[in-house]
Amino acid sequence: MAHIVILGAGVGGMPAAYEMRELLGKEHTITVVSAVDYFQFTPSNPWIAVNWRKRDDITLKIAPLLERKGIAFIAQAVTRIEAEGNQITLADGQVLAYDYLVITTGPKLSFDEVPGAGPHGGHTHSVCTVDHAELFWKDYQAFLENPGPVVIGAMPGASCFGPAYEFAFILATDLRRRKLRHKVPMTYVTSEPYIGHLGLGGVGDSKSMLESEFRNNDIKWITNAKTTKVEAGKLFVTQVDDLGSTYKEHEVPFKLSMMLPAFKGIDAIAAVPELCNPRGFVLIDEFQRSKKFKNIFAAGVCVAIPPVEVTPVATGAPKTGYMIETMVTAIAHNIAADLSGQPATAKGTWNAICLADMGDTGAAFVALPQIPPRNVNWFKKGKWVHLAKIAFEKYFLSKMKSGNSEPVYEKYVLKALGIFRLEK
Repeated sequence: MAHIVILGAGVGGMPAAYEMRELLGKEHTITVVSAVDYFQFTPSNPWIAVNWRKRDDITLKIAPLLERKGIAFIAQAVTRIEAEGNQITLADGQVLAYDYLVITTGPKLSFDEVPGAGPHGGHTHSVCTVDHAELFWKDYQAFLENPGPVVIGAMPGASCFGPAYEFAFILATDLRRRKLRHKVPMTYVTSEPYIGHLGLGGVGDSKSMLESEFRNNDIKWITNAKTTKVEAGKLFVTQVDDLGSTYKEHEVPFKLSMMLPAFKGIDAIAAVPELCNPRGFVLIDEFQRSKKFKNIFAAGVCVAIPPVEVTPVATGAPKTGYMIETMVTAIAHNIAADLSGQPATAKGTWNAICLADMGDTGAAFVALPQIPPRNVNWFKKGKWVHLAKIAFEKYFLSKMKSGNSEPVYEKYVLKALGIFRLEK
């Protein structure tokens, strides 16, 4: 009998647990460990920040969902991983032994890399967690009484740019509905070398399309932006040219800001010798296994993926939902194969697929594969994307509630976009 421990219970960890339970016999034990006792549908956090959603709309209590599937759950943060001894230590001192460890923790939000950044003790907000989104909404309510400049964007080293673009358009839409948009100058500040880069080297016509949307929404931008520090009401930015030399120094005023941070691996994972790269992301082989420890697997944002290209300001590559879904499916099948004495053969599909809300419209992009040149390089805009993301949110949450192990991106997003036809 094997004990499989899954660290993290987000959009990677929960599907991993469900798929593992379906594939493995009841003689094998599965335990999910998470620092919090609730699942949050992270893609909806930008809506939380403007009160288009409430916390209860996008969160679910984990324990009852897993327990009815015969999966154990512990709501504790992991503080230490002893990879050589096959055990982990939790914040309450509890020690868990494992036969297989699956890491789906997501990232550590590295606000401290930019002095003055972050929602706790700093001057910038985030939509990376539901807690952070709620903090924005709290300050936004006061802001609406006395509006002023807004700054939105991504810090140096950031890798997930979609939510920043989404939030810029969502906020602009919300302000228009409140008849306050004319009182709020907006600036998008990003480490990307150009608008629409997305950490992917661009997708289709993303550059011209997103630039056009920024112009139509009266949003100014600064690219190749190295945010160096933040003070109350002021973002300090060094803008560089294509060679990385200083082009211009900016002091961007704001009354409210949302800047996505760079990501790192969480401390307990980063501390394991030979498990991670210098940023704390897990080094894996083509089967999602640690290159050092063959009984440790990893999926999602915590995995080491190189940037798609060198950029003047450090810019990482995103890990989108479809990519994460295929990673956890590969892990489940490879652990099942190992338990039956078979070699690992399942591989994740590292393709980028995203539905991005833009308030009252939306943009969808598909990059197959993620790193160019690509077989599919597609970017489209329309109100249908906004509606599709709303529907997908409901679909994904219903999957979590039901314990359904089927791949939702493959069933819903790919078929909705007709990608199977495009790939053929």
